[in-house]
Amino acid sequence: MKQVKCECGHVNPHGTVLCESCGRVLVEEEKSKKLVDMRYEGSARRSQTYNKTIIDKIWNFFSSVKVGVTLIIITLAASAIGTIFPQEMYIPPTENASVYYEDQYGFAGEVYYTLGFHNLYSSWWYLLLIASIGVSLVICSLDRVVPLYRALKKQRVDRHEGFLKRQRLYRATTLASVEEDSFEKIKAKLKEKRYNIREENGSILAEKNRFSRWGPYINHIGLIIFLIGGMLRFVPGMYVDELLWIREGETVVIPETKGEYYLENHEFILETYEKEKENEAFSTAIENNGTVAKNFQTNVSLYKESGETIAGQDPELEKVEDYELRVNEPLKFEQFALYQQSYKLGELSEMSFALTNKETNEEFGQMTIDLHNPQDEYTFENGYSVELMSYFPDFEFDENSEPVTKSRVPNNPAFIFKMFSPEHPDGEVSFVAIQQTIEPYGDNDLKMAFKGVDTQNVSALTVRKDLTLPILAIGGLIFMIGVVQGAYWNHRRIWVRRLGDQVLVAGHTNKNWHGLKREITHVFDGSGIQEPIDQSDETTNKKGKEE
Repeated sequence: MKQVKCECGHVNPHGTVLCESCGRVLVEEEKSKKLVDMRYEGSARRSQTYNKTIIDKIWNFFSSVKVGVTLIIITLAASAIGTIFPQEMYIPPTENASVYYEDQYGFAGEVYYTLGFHNLYSSWWYLLLIASIGVSLVICSLDRVVPLYRALKKQRVDRHEGFLKRQRLYRATTLASVEEDSFEKIKAKLKEKRYNIREENGSILAEKNRFSRWGPYINHIGLIIFLIGGMLRFVPGMYVDELLWIREGETVVIPETKGEYYLENHEFILETYEKEKENEAFSTAIENNGTVAKNFQTNVSLYKESGETIAGQDPELEKVEDYELRVNEPLKFEQFALYQQSYKLGELSEMSFALTNKETNEEFGQMTIDLHNPQDEYTFENGYSVELMSYFPDFEFDENSEPVTKSRVPNNPAFIFKMFSPEHPDGEVSFVAIQQTIEPYGDNDLKMAFKGVDTQNVSALTVRKDLTLPILAIGGLIFMIGVVQGAYWNHRRIWVRRLGDQVLVAGHTNKNWHGLKREITHVFDGSGIQEPIDQSDETTNKKGKEE
């Protein structure tokens, strides 16, 4: 598109409303307006100038403030819906998400899962929304800041008469009433108010705090960096927030450490408040809940794998340190931190049975089943043995009355045993659960008699690693700098121009007109030049005309 050459000789981009140099109105329909639009100095914005190619249309779409606000509202609404029920990462690790949400929350949970809100913050469409907000911020900023910077940099001191007359603050004074040293007095007071002064052809442009105009765009830069930090959380290795359940006496590999670090749980300790006079603050809570935790901690040892390990071979571990994990006292190593989050007391760990004759109660052998790693077969003397055909750690019957397990945690263990003896070499089948025994093929001669159970405590630890925090902090800091920059300063300009037998005075600020008026009153007091009036105030305007 053709550029627009002003009468002053300056060549402006197509679509410019006010000449970047002298301020002359270049668009016919703008000449009828009482005041000029100074929002972007009348400069040409790309989104309002070009609309031919597909790139132009994409640019224009994302440069719209309405589009940006709409994207933010949609993202906030989706984020709010994502908090109605827990995300998939926070449900028990042994649960099937497709079943869990419906079982726990009914039809609403089923809809929640079907629409994909159970894994919202890593879903492709949510990440696309975040990326779209970032693109909108970038394009909105470039579409406005580039022409604004160009217009402010190229502005002349002796602006066009029509430009000055259409400023909100404007007044003309007869030159005959102006004293010889009036301009010197004005310049002295302007310097007192910390204005930067430029002079051309006897005209004055006083300006200060231009940097405040860039505050909103500094905000945008901070937000963009913050969004980048948020999206980097979905890059493998940048952010880890895993829940690790570890039983007493157990040594497990720490998630996301690539098998390099291991953790051993030596002991879990729970201390509670007692209902005593010195603990009156907890008396009500103790009466309502039975116990109130005073401290719960896990005594652990951190190990690091030493040397290379052959597949199938137990790793060689080197102790790094012993630590007492408590709430808000994490164990930190390299870029990871382990936090004490929760616990489970008395989880079943072993169950003992005796192979017994039902009539005589004679025992042929005892066996102990490790509920986390059971054996397939248990052999006794004199030809007696037991085969573990099926194991259901968290037993229930499904809709077809078939035994199934809800999870791999031994909350309600059940077994299908096949019992062999010299009298029954083919074996007798028995289904055994807590306080329940079923003999599906008729009465058996043998039974599995319950002998005892061992329990253990389990600690829930959060494994956390966050390499995005510095990026988020930098983004937040830059955003706050932009907020302060735009909120506590404002861009002020005062023009004084001799034109024929008159002195034209105009003023403009991007906000806080009351403050600018107060400064102008101080600057022109006693100079013989009348201070400008507010042309947007009809009462003041009429009074000024009458004078």
